[in-house]
Amino acid sequence: MPLGPVMLDVAGTELTAEDRARLAHPLVGGVILFARNFESIPQLCALTQEIHALRHPPLLIAVDHEGGRVQRFREGFTRIPPMREIGKVWDDHPQRARQIAEHAGWVLASELRACGLDLSFAPVLDIDHGASSVISDRAFHQDPEAVSELAQSLMRGMKRGGMAATGKHFPGHGYIEADSHVAVPVDERSYADIRMCDLIPFKQLIDVGLAALMPAHVIYPKVDSRPAGFSSVWLRDILRGELGFDGCIFSDDLSMEGAAVAGGIVARADAALDAGCDMVLVCNNPAAADELLANLGRDTTPLSLARIARMHGRPHPETLARLHEDGQFVKAVHEVGSLGMQSGDLDLGSCGRQGLT
Repeated sequence: MPLGPVMLDVAGTELTAEDRARLAHPLVGGVILFARNFESIPQLCALTQEIHALRHPPLLIAVDHEGGRVQRFREGFTRIPPMREIGKVWDDHPQRARQIAEHAGWVLASELRACGLDLSFAPVLDIDHGASSVISDRAFHQDPEAVSELAQSLMRGMKRGGMAATGKHFPGHGYIEADSHVAVPVDERSYADIRMCDLIPFKQLIDVGLAALMPAHVIYPKVDSRPAGFSSVWLRDILRGELGFDGCIFSDDLSMEGAAVAGGIVARADAALDAGCDMVLVCNNPAAADELLANLGRDTTPLSLARIARMHGRPHPETLARLHEDGQFVKAVHEVGSLGMQSGDLDLGSCGRQGLT
């Protein structure tokens, strides 16, 4: 059965009968995991094995695992610092910052791949304009060139760990204060202003082979009246056309308030797919997921199928225990950990912010 264009979540640390029924639906192509799905490393490995065994080709398994505030799995995993901490190193020691970023990507991807996950929705390519509380220390830096360099290094490390990178939140979520999880953010800048700043990291990573992108639930009214994730202007004309991106486009969570302008859940999915997304996410709303699966009348296009297939993780023979015994890997862990953990690096737990992407 080919992979469908919908990515859903599951209830807990093992699959329920309801989970299995949803994941068997032909419209489903992937699963996103959250902190509530993690109890221990053996449990996580068993869960990913069960999910992969349900279908052929196997469903994609994703997670938001950026570091700092947004790291779903903690116990037994390396604590990845917020990307801003790497940006601080850049200010005085750019080459060391690049090395730390690459090691962070390698550690992050290798540990997830050892537990059976295919991808993490990382890195954040937003510019830290000092306005957005939801982006904040998730961004590398306020300088687009620093963001570009450090994100490229992180992407190289992720590739070394067997995982493709997903840049977010196109074309940039860092300028406005509103949080698209609970509001409909509006960025009043002109396209020229966005292109000269926020688009720089996206363009540079696309030029070196970025595999996937996630657009923002943000309206840029001087470009289009629709949020970027529902806008063919942003996704087809600018991202595919002007920037030459040919990778996979994942929608941000369609359950977020920033997506409400598109209508109900089926209308949101149709709008995102029509605009150019290859796969849409519906998180933390089982009723909406069931409504979508019952009423979304479309198949994955051959081109989208090819893009989605490229997001499967590369084979990873090492277990997490063996990784943590490897000398080079341990050195990388120590370098990443040398930045220390900040007081704000808290697990988001099982609250509504579980949908944070």
